Amino acid sequence: MHSRIAQIRLVSSHPEVYEPCDDSFALVDALLADRNHIIEHNPKLCMEIGCGSGYVITSLALMLKEDVQGVHYIATDMNPHAIKVTSETLEAHGVHVELINTDISSGLDLRLAGLVDLMVVNPPYVPTPEDEVGREGIAASWAGGENGRSVIDKILPIADKLLSENGWLYLVTLTANNPRELCIQMGEKGYSSRIVVQRSTEEESLQIIKFCRDKTLLQVDRETFMESLVSKFSFWKSGNENSQ
Repeated sequence: MHSRIAQIRLVSSHPEVYEPCDDSFALVDALLADRNHIIEHNPKLCMEIGCGSGYVITSLALMLKEDVQGVHYIATDMNPHAIKVTSETLEAHGVHVELINTDISSGLDLRLAGLVDLMVVNPPYVPTPEDEVGREGIAASWAGGENGRSVIDKILPIADKLLSENGWLYLVTLTANNPRELCIQMGEKGYSSRIVVQRSTEEESLQIIKFCRDKTLLQVDRETFMESLVSKFSFWKSGNENSQ
């Protein structure tokens, strides 16, 4: 299975489309690390917000192709060039995904509300001036505004609406995005969280966080939840420092 993912070919490219890089590879590695759990989860609707070159959604579809039947895949991107490149990547690997040229999930909220079993997002997370957020072209794929959170903070409430009763979200974050705060916010909405992959490069420290709907969290008092989260992030921080 790992070799199949490694053989993904980018048969198309465009100067205005973000090509796979460390964050893309880390997200796919997180999905691979969690593959057996995903198969047990048996998702019927998988969605990627911001598909770019199509590397991640193609990897996910190939990963589940033989073991999970009847899956419908949807991928969105506000960049029409990304939709074209993703389409050609998918076609080269014999994978079908419904592609929609839209911003996040605009126009799809009513159709998909409460139905998405698995969502993957590599958002624009790089801290930039706010006026760079949402511009046309490739800059929109990384410009995240103040603390890199402008787009992430728009996506998470939408994900909450679209995810199914047992929905999972895999999100790429940067240390500058304050992932602990993201986990607190999602925990208050009833999501458990854990880092599946943590990776440091010369330029950034990435965390792929998995959020899962967990009804029991809604019954836990805030103090207990905070104590658990602080302990978890202290462990992550220590592990990251020891690995450098």
